[in-house]
Amino acid sequence: MLAGSTALPGTRAEGVPAESSRSRRWGLTDEYRPGVGVITGALAAFLLLRAIHWPPHEDETLVFFVSRQPLTNLFSTVFEERGGAPLHFLLAHAVDSVWSSLLGLRLISVVFALASVPVIAALVARLTDKRTALLATAIAAASWMTVYHGIYARMYSLFLFTSALSFLLLLRALGRRDVWPWVAWGLVTLAAIATQPYGAFVLGAGALFVVVRRRWDPAPLRPALVAVAATSLLALPLWLVYRVLANRFDVGVTGSSGSKLGSPVDVLAYLVRVAGDFTAGWTPAVATVLGVALVGLVALARERPQAALLTGAVLLVPAAAFLVTRSGGSVSLESRHLIFALPFFAMLVAAGLLRLAAFARGWALPSLAVGMALLLSAEVAWGWHRTPWMYRGEPAIRNEARDLAAAWLAATSRSDDVLFAYEPLYLDAFEKGAPFGGVIVQRADPKLALDTLAEARTPLGRGVWIFDATDQLDASKQRFSVPSASPGPQFEVRAFGPFLVIRTSKPVLTAEAFFRDTAVVEYQGKLIGIGDAGLNYQTAVTALARIQGRR
Repeated sequence: MLAGSTALPGTRAEGVPAESSRSRRWGLTDEYRPGVGVITGALAAFLLLRAIHWPPHEDETLVFFVSRQPLTNLFSTVFEERGGAPLHFLLAHAVDSVWSSLLGLRLISVVFALASVPVIAALVARLTDKRTALLATAIAAASWMTVYHGIYARMYSLFLFTSALSFLLLLRALGRRDVWPWVAWGLVTLAAIATQPYGAFVLGAGALFVVVRRRWDPAPLRPALVAVAATSLLALPLWLVYRVLANRFDVGVTGSSGSKLGSPVDVLAYLVRVAGDFTAGWTPAVATVLGVALVGLVALARERPQAALLTGAVLLVPAAAFLVTRSGGSVSLESRHLIFALPFFAMLVAAGLLRLAAFARGWALPSLAVGMALLLSAEVAWGWHRTPWMYRGEPAIRNEARDLAAAWLAATSRSDDVLFAYEPLYLDAFEKGAPFGGVIVQRADPKLALDTLAEARTPLGRGVWIFDATDQLDASKQRFSVPSASPGPQFEVRAFGPFLVIRTSKPVLTAEAFFRDTAVVEYQGKLIGIGDAGLNYQTAVTALARIQGRR
């Protein structure tokens, strides 16, 4: 606790050593800072190596091309059309102005994933002690959630960093009467909200924690409430931006396999799946980890009630929101949406391991070492299972085919080509010198697809579609060849291993013609077993119906 406040039972007061004699006996206190440094360095080595070699993803392609727009156009696209992650798009735009490449974009994720490690360590150390913090930091750093999003060029490692820093600054601000600690907390919390809509849960959990903790600590509540109110008010433009995103989901901009929450059982199943992706998701493994976390929660509730209270707020706020809103309409929730809870779950598991190891008495340290080794191995194995190409590399046959397809596109494309969907092959071709990127039509969202072509310069150029028969996330769907099947005489077709490039021989001229051709192409994709072709076909049919309905 900070000066000027009364410590909660079982928490340390300012200036009082947080380490117990058992901690010193186990030798973990002296290794805290070097340990955090080693964990950060090991994670950095892996992320930098894999960021270079891991093939691009569709969502990364979207961020790359959207962020390349002039700043005024970017604001319009993000705030008025797409409605998501403005802070990450701004960072991507800044990086693009210096180094326009996928690797440059991925370095944003790498930097914030690495910056999250010492912040998580400091957060857990403040709530518990250094030995728990060191173990929790290792657990969080080895998590597939951290590793994947430390490479994946989206906003989630930035969200992990801003949310963890928000909670750390909240703990430092509590009990303080001066304004600047609360200003710092408010700005970082605002950054978390500007990074991801679920930053609202970070704000809500912090507010709930501040109110409930007054049972133990009669510190002044007014500064905290003023800070929460001011942050909420300043975030008002962001709430409006996220309404645009919510409206896009209402028209069906999904296709994800994420959870849809229609009942308390669905909410519980989703939270268990999140815990699995935080550690290891196989049923026996996640059941064991949850048991250890429960032991940790009980231990913290007895010895460090502030840690248990904040963890409870972090977990209960989103769970209650899901129960109230039944977020199952058309919104698909993925485990990454709760990445802000990772430091707290890792803390529970670490505290549980320490408590269980203590029962071994003289064998406590070896028992702890074995438990950590098993857990970290399971985390790596789960990551390998979830995204095998990120750990072992892209299959050589696909890598060679992707290189050939990108080279052909780079050599034969035109600046007025109309590209359908943010296919990663477009990014590969762009980095090889392809002149396109001005008009890319969003898939799975008929309204945004129509808006894109309404704003494009007419007459439109040639239509381009890409089929990819492989799936990075599903080993059972790997096909490394695809038939060179033409949808009709107006198309030219080139097959490169699992990639099929389809392009009109002549310009499509109008939006109606483009969507008519898209329907033909995607229907062909359904026939040859391309996973997203059905959804893309529906997008084209819906867009055509709306064009014809305007007449």
